[in-house]
Amino acid sequence: MNISQPTIIDRAAQPYVAITSSVPMNQLGSNLPPLIGEVFGWLGAHDIAPAGSPFWKYNIIDMEGELEVEVGVPVASEVTGDDRVQGGVLPAGRYATLHHVGHPDELIDATAALLKWADGETLTWDVSDTPDGERWAARLELYQTDPDEEPDMNKWETDLVFKLSD
Repeated sequence: MNISQPTIIDRAAQPYVAITSSVPMNQLGSNLPPLIGEVFGWLGAHDIAPAGSPFWKYNIIDMEGELEVEVGVPVASEVTGDDRVQGGVLPAGRYATLHHVGHPDELIDATAALLKWADGETLTWDVSDTPDGERWAARLELYQTDPDEEPDMNKWETDLVFKLSD
C-alpha cells in the first residue's frame, strides 16, 4: 500500500452537488461508481462546471448495516438541486488527510491508517453516535484520477480527508 504521511490541513467551505445512497459495505464498489457519471451528467444538463474532483462523503457509517454515502462533485457556488441531486456545502475547518496511490480495495487499510494516526496524535473527529451509526460531519474520499485517462486501478490516486472537531 502506498500512502503519504498523514497531515492536518485547513479547508474552506466547499459547495457541492451529490446523490445520496444507503448501501451495505459489500455493495459500495458496485452501487456507487455509476452515480458519479449521473452527477456529472446533471451538472452538464444545468450548465454548471465542476470545481474539483468527485468524491464520496460518508455521512453515516454502520459497518454491520448500511452506510449513507453522498456521491458528489464540488461546484463554485451553492446550487439548488432537485429530487435526485441535492446541493450542499462541505464544512470549513481542520481536516486530517492522507494521499493514497493504489487500487480502491486498499482504501479500507488506508482509512485504518489515518484513523490510527489520529488516535496516536490524540485528535478528535467531528463525529457523533446515532441510532443509525456514526454520523460524520465530513469524511471524504476525493478521487483524483479520471478512470478514462488511467484505466489501471493500481495507479489511481485518492485523498482521504476527514473533518476534525474544532
